[in-house]
Amino acid sequence: MHETFDGDRLDRERWLPHYLPQWSSRAESAATYEVAGSELRLSIPLDQGLWCPDTHTKPLRVSGVQSGVYSGPVGSTIGQQPFADSQVVREEQPAWWGWTPHHGRIAVRARMELSPTSMASAWMVGLEDSPERCGEICLFEVFGSTITPDGSRADVGTGLHPFRDPALVEEFSADTQDIDVRQPHTYAVEWRPDGIDFLLDDEVVRSSQQSPAYPMQMMIAVFDFPEPGADATHVPVLAVDGVRADPLS
Repeated sequence: MHETFDGDRLDRERWLPHYLPQWSSRAESAATYEVAGSELRLSIPLDQGLWCPDTHTKPLRVSGVQSGVYSGPVGSTIGQQPFADSQVVREEQPAWWGWTPHHGRIAVRARMELSPTSMASAWMVGLEDSPERCGEICLFEVFGSTITPDGSRADVGTGLHPFRDPALVEEFSADTQDIDVRQPHTYAVEWRPDGIDFLLDDEVVRSSQQSPAYPMQMMIAVFDFPEPGADATHVPVLAVDGVRADPLS
């Protein structure tokens, strides 16, 4: 799969422009985005509302796309990436799989404009069509608060989160990298049956002997955690100019 975001429309056979809509609704989880200049530009304008304001403990705004979605019926606890115990579905999401790789070299090329209260990330998650198929492979997670004033360095999180997958253990850290995240960089994983390499601009930055044993969907999102007294004029942006998956030899 080679996605270059050419044209002016999002490929709706591949991407859903919502963030975990089962916990709110498609109307309330809709992303703010545009496809222009061979980029998918996700942003959070000043007037964008909070996501799950009555159930998410910390105020959160988010614009994201995902390449699959699934939940049980309204009132059930069946759904992808619940953020609280006994989370219940508010809007049922029929199973839809736009792109769900299992192994390979998966890369996202992106740039971001973040404030100290915002964050950008790209990650793979299990489909959760069975509860234990829920692990996460994080390609990058960058908090704006870690970017140096001159933009020359930032902490880039990579690794795995097991959630409810008993076959995985937590293996995640955010390490300082000498990159300007405002410029495009390639964040990738080489996911094999016996392990995963995490790469930044084609250089391996960490390796793991773990490997989720099921297909995964891609999640790409920009987040803002509004705080009293924080800069209320900054619009966080995550711009992606390529997503691709290639087989490993």
